Amino acid sequence: MSATILIGQPLTLEDVVQVARHHAPVALDDEAREQVRASRRYIEQVLAEERVVYGVTTGFGKFAQVRISPEDTRLLQRNLLLSHAMGVGDPFPTEVVRAMMLLRAQSLALGHSGIREEVLDLLIAMLNRGVHPIVPSQGSVGASGDLAPLAHMCLPIIGEGRAEYQGRVLPGGEALRAAGLTPMVLEAKEGLALVNGTQAMTAVGLLTVYDAFDLCTVADIAGAMSLEALKGSLRPFDPRVARVRPHPGAALVAENVRKLGANSPIHKSHENCDKVQDAYSLRCIPQVHGASRDALAHVADVLEREINSVTDNPLIFAEDDDVISAGNFHGQPVALAMDYAKIAIAELANISERRIEYMLDPALSGLPAFLARQGGLNSGLMISQYTAASLVSENKVLAHPASVDSIPTSANQEDHVSMGTTAARQARMVLENARWVIAIELVNAAQALDFHKPLEPGPGVKAALDALRTRIPPLDRDRIMTPDIEAAREMIVSGTLRRAVEAVVGALH
Repeated sequence: MSATILIGQPLTLEDVVQVARHHAPVALDDEAREQVRASRRYIEQVLAEERVVYGVTTGFGKFAQVRISPEDTRLLQRNLLLSHAMGVGDPFPTEVVRAMMLLRAQSLALGHSGIREEVLDLLIAMLNRGVHPIVPSQGSVGASGDLAPLAHMCLPIIGEGRAEYQGRVLPGGEALRAAGLTPMVLEAKEGLALVNGTQAMTAVGLLTVYDAFDLCTVADIAGAMSLEALKGSLRPFDPRVARVRPHPGAALVAENVRKLGANSPIHKSHENCDKVQDAYSLRCIPQVHGASRDALAHVADVLEREINSVTDNPLIFAEDDDVISAGNFHGQPVALAMDYAKIAIAELANISERRIEYMLDPALSGLPAFLARQGGLNSGLMISQYTAASLVSENKVLAHPASVDSIPTSANQEDHVSMGTTAARQARMVLENARWVIAIELVNAAQALDFHKPLEPGPGVKAALDALRTRIPPLDRDRIMTPDIEAAREMIVSGTLRRAVEAVVGALH
């Protein structure tokens, strides 16, 4: 059983992954509970004094000037969830929904939203008992937060919408009751507190970035395999190179490749060849892969701040006797970061595709054309580069920044939006495409290394080759290759390939 994650205490990306993917239990921190209670007492005071407070005693968006009578307070909050649950498209995966629920609970637990602790307790109980709302993935403009996705996520709280429980999709109220929980009637401010925030874009973003860091390491493994297959030099990976241009990612990548290629008979065999320099796709692996790592590190910093932020509106500062209508729901910090992540991940695939082409072109590689045995009769891996080219081209379209677009909403009351959820969703697509490209590189590099026998690669590269060969036999004559690429991708996603390599060379960055 995973350790309990305390909501209201600072969370890390790893904490969110543990809850989202491994169903780690969650609980509300005692100190955070007291802050939630204090915030709610202040809302009750506002109501008693009949103050005008946005979303508490007024309508929403363009209706902010419309006063709501006390007897309509509950209906206002219910109507907010019903009216805003207008998303479309395929549902988010369960892991994304779980991350959204955790992050929304975290924001509420910081004590500036004015909800009752009972609402937060129900959201936490849904997580712990596996009640997962069905949340359409499209429909958010990223300000005022992720309104449509969060509304769908919260519908089961009031007995509406749909939720998955124990493998069945049920009406929201029925799913709650099946899990031993009871729907609630929301009080003043609570519906607004539940839907105002950036939790959809942040959930998708952080799971994508978490996976992208792992893909960076696999890209280094693939690059090291291609380097040996093409008899490239290890000299550009000398630590002195990174020392005089001290970008941290480049140093990490160079160290990985040195570990993987150390003591290689293939490298030893061409130490005194007449080649002066390798192509950039080999020589510049540290600079390109490293820059992607550094970019993703920045994105992770942004996301970790965001998961520990209050993204509600208005904000309750009970200790100061104040309520402030502001813009913490605006997704711009996440939107810009996820657009940056798209570029960083796409570059891993871009340079990988160039190494694939290098291995397949006999004029460049010195290997048989398209790595085919009996070329002409067999086409070998010719079409693998076509597929890689298609994927990297698609990534170039997806990498166009979503955050530079803005379409005003709510009759121009909300006149600048972030499109952050679009950026995050696109980043996930870019990641999936990049995984396929690097899987293709692994298949090609394995085939190319076989042509060097009886020379062996370094122990690290050989461990990768041996692991791939447990699932992917050498290509002796043409066959359908999609299953081989799928197997390589599965070894990337499951961590099988990385673990096999690290068992030989030790931990990689």
